[in-house]
Amino acid sequence: MNAVSPPRLTLGPLLLHWSAEKRRDFYYRIADEAPIDTVYLGEVVCSKREPAAAAYFDRVAARLRAAGKRIVISTLALVTSKREIGHIRELAAAGAMLEANDVATVQLLAGAPYVAGPHINVFNEGTRDFLARRGAARIVLPVELSTASIRLIARGAGATEIEIQAFGRQTLSVAMRCYHARSHNLTKDHCQIVCGLDADGLTASTIDGREVLKINGTQTQTFEYGVLLPQLASLRDAGVTHLRLAPQDIDMVRVADLYARTLTGAVAADEALAELRLVTGDVPYANGFALGRAGAAWSAVPTA
Repeated sequence: MNAVSPPRLTLGPLLLHWSAEKRRDFYYRIADEAPIDTVYLGEVVCSKREPAAAAYFDRVAARLRAAGKRIVISTLALVTSKREIGHIRELAAAGAMLEANDVATVQLLAGAPYVAGPHINVFNEGTRDFLARRGAARIVLPVELSTASIRLIARGAGATEIEIQAFGRQTLSVAMRCYHARSHNLTKDHCQIVCGLDADGLTASTIDGREVLKINGTQTQTFEYGVLLPQLASLRDAGVTHLRLAPQDIDMVRVADLYARTLTGAVAADEALAELRLVTGDVPYANGFALGRAGAAWSAVPTA
C-alpha cells in the first residue's frame, strides 16, 4: 500500500426498469447502510421510464442527502425529442449537478460544471481536455478501456476527477430502436414498457443455449458482471478517483461493503471475490476490457 488515497465509491444510475416502490426501497437502504460517496439518480435508458423514477425522487434525494451522500442526476444516453431537451434544461436551470451522457447535454450546459458520463467516448487525453475546458468536473471513462489506457488518461487529468465502472453489467451499445419491445412483437412507440417485466434484463442466448448478453430496453449489456476487484490497487495507483458500482437486482449494500473493505486493505482481493460470489450467485464475471483482452475474458490475478 502506498500514500495514494483510495478511490471513493459511487453508485451509478439504475439502468434497469423497476417499479417506483422497488426503486424507493432500494435507495432507502443505500442511504442507510451502504458506504457510498456519490449516488447517481435519473433516467439514462428511456424517457418513458421517468415517471417511475420521479414518483419518490424528492423523498429518496432527501434521505440520501441526510445520510451524507452526494447526488448527481444522470441524463439520457440518447436525447431525441424537444421534450427531453426541455427536461434537461429544467434540471440545469434548477442548479442540479448533471451527468451528461449525450454531447447534446454538454452543449445545453454551456460550460456549467457537470459529470461526463460513460456514454460520451473519452478514449484519449485530447477528448479529456476538450470536455474539461467545457466544465467537466469528473469524467466517467468507457468500460472498454484497459488499465494501461486509464492510467494515461488519469495521469494528466489535473483537477478533473476520473471515474470508472468497477462492478456490474457493462453497457455495450445503445440503439434508437428497442429490441426489448421487439421481442414482444411491439414497437418502441407502443412498447407498453415491457422492459419492466424483466427486473434483471432480458437474456439473449446463442442457438445452442449459451447465455451471452442482456437486453435492457434500448441497451445491450454484457451477460457477465464486470468485476474489477483484482484491479483495484492498480486503478488506485493510476489516479482513478471514483469507482462506480452499477445497480443490479442483488444485495448492493454487501457489494459496496466488499469493495470498500478491499480498498482500505481490510480484506484481500481474493477473499473479497470469494465473498462476492455468495452475493452474485452463478452469474459469470468478466474483466477482459481492463486487461486489454476480449471483454468477456476473466482473470482473478491482480493487475500489476
